Amino acid sequence: MMAKRIHFTAEDLARTRVKSTLGVAAETLDGVKRLRERDKTAAFRGWRTSVTSGWGGPLREEAAPLLALMPAHGPQVDIATLTGDATCIDEAVDNLLAASRAQTRLEVEYLDIHPAHRGWARALADGDRGARQELAKALRASHRVAVAPYWPQMRLHLASARDRYARTMAEGGLEGLLETLCAPLVRWRPPVLEVHHPRDADIHLQGRGLVVAPTVFSSQQAEVLQNLADPEQPPVLALPTVGGEMNGSAQWLAGESAERALEDLIGRTRAAVLAAVADGCSTTELARRLDISLATASQHATVLRRAALITTRRDGKAVLHTTTRLGAALLATAHGFGP
Repeated sequence: MMAKRIHFTAEDLARTRVKSTLGVAAETLDGVKRLRERDKTAAFRGWRTSVTSGWGGPLREEAAPLLALMPAHGPQVDIATLTGDATCIDEAVDNLLAASRAQTRLEVEYLDIHPAHRGWARALADGDRGARQELAKALRASHRVAVAPYWPQMRLHLASARDRYARTMAEGGLEGLLETLCAPLVRWRPPVLEVHHPRDADIHLQGRGLVVAPTVFSSQQAEVLQNLADPEQPPVLALPTVGGEMNGSAQWLAGESAERALEDLIGRTRAAVLAAVADGCSTTELARRLDISLATASQHATVLRRAALITTRRDGKAVLHTTTRLGAALLATAHGFGP
């Protein structure tokens, strides 16, 4: 079997962790990839049907700069390296516009860009502000159609997957997690984690550890992502969680009935607040994600905390909100992820 072989030391095992998402930009890129490749995965049929009507004409033209960085052959841009794992598209775009020239060049210069877009790609690699703004506009346009209407449900699904990883680690240790990760795409043969891949490669973590992250729209292949501009950063193992070998379904992406039921129970804004803090966020970030005032965000967080649906703790100068077990169970059940 061709594979990427990730070599662990005892220090790497101690530093391996899980997180809930690669970020909204990475999911947007993968969603666009599914649309462009006319993916036929049954699990996404409802989502594709609801999205396709908006994916064409002017939108495809607006998204052209992003598509240019996704050539049909060879590597594609690792947008998460440029945007971080931001769960808010505004924050992702801010990070994209602020990314260093060296980092942007590393992500662009090795791509097999179509001749029609090479001039623009060179300008992007050289740090041209206008080229970056075109890419940011393309990312926003793609996100608006492919991800934004479904992001609350997606975040719940991803948080649920992250919680499963964490429970497995708590019950069986890290090796218990590595032994059960996404078979048959990933196989643990101590001290090496083999990730099925079209090309053989060896990755030595050398004390950096590994980050494990679930994804919704990624292809049915586990991916190992590395920050080319900062080799000291730990690689990220991105795992598909829907369709194919995962026996999952994303039919929850196509409907709003469960979301409306939760809104009827606790109110639209509080339902949105509960979903927004599923993977943890500060009051400032909460207000930004939902486009509400700081005072309103704080007020709704207080109500949910009194109802034992979220918990709040101080993290430095910020206040960090997360769902309680009760809050997570309510979200999971309302969106079809519960038992």
